[in-house]
Amino acid sequence: MKERVQKLMAQANIGSRRACEELISQGRVQVNGVTITLGAKADPATDTIIVDGEKLGLSSQRKIYVALNKPKDVLSTSVPHKDDPRPTVYDFIPMKEHLFTIGRLDADSDGLIVLTNDGELVQKLTHPSYRHTKKYKVVVYGLPTAETIARWEKGISLGEDGMTSPCLVRITDGDKSFSTLEIVMTEGKKRQIRRVAAILDHPVRHLTRTHIGKLGLGMLKPGDWRELTAEDIEALKQTEPQTKAIRPTSRRPFSPRGGPRKDDRRGGSKPPRRRTK
Repeated sequence: MKERVQKLMAQANIGSRRACEELISQGRVQVNGVTITLGAKADPATDTIIVDGEKLGLSSQRKIYVALNKPKDVLSTSVPHKDDPRPTVYDFIPMKEHLFTIGRLDADSDGLIVLTNDGELVQKLTHPSYRHTKKYKVVVYGLPTAETIARWEKGISLGEDGMTSPCLVRITDGDKSFSTLEIVMTEGKKRQIRRVAAILDHPVRHLTRTHIGKLGLGMLKPGDWRELTAEDIEALKQTEPQTKAIRPTSRRPFSPRGGPRKDDRRGGSKPPRRRTK
């Protein structure tokens, strides 16, 4: 049965669906000796798919899903920058398979990271159009006012990175010195929580991600990991109920596949015709 080539590539652990689409757009993928374009389909049983000169291996492989409690000062990338001696999350997991991260964390933050070779799942849980939730426990300096929390939830400008998406922020404990916040987000920019907190004059003292979807850290200690059960994977796919209270911004709408809707493409929808008498 024929399927879209980017889907087959993701299943073969080449990368997320989005990354595979980029490879196709760059002309680096061939089917039966012919360079393909986006939208092309292939039958893995009869067609030969070549990516960067290598035949795509579509043999059945075991899907791996691992939850790790990333310690502070550990990198989420697979290869650290030159002269950076800090370990990566991959140093904690004794597996040879190439795994992708679901939900990166800054080196100075800790908490839940999921690693998997399931490219399809990575796409669904990381693309902004799916509005999948992540929950954080954040300790900040000072006690934010109700007005400050409202500003945070509505969205803050990060300059060239644009506005942050709406989120939920709740004070679970606090005084004039430190406050503990529970933050639920559906989309995150680089170091977003820390940048927003600094702008609002409540710098972050400590940041821990506690949940991705409904999957929580549980009893995992920093540096510990475990493979997920089928029940865990279902929890990972589910969205926190609070997401219903997070109203998306009036940005360009997305179709379920992450692209703009037909009525929002360049030029917009056609205006209704006026009736003539």
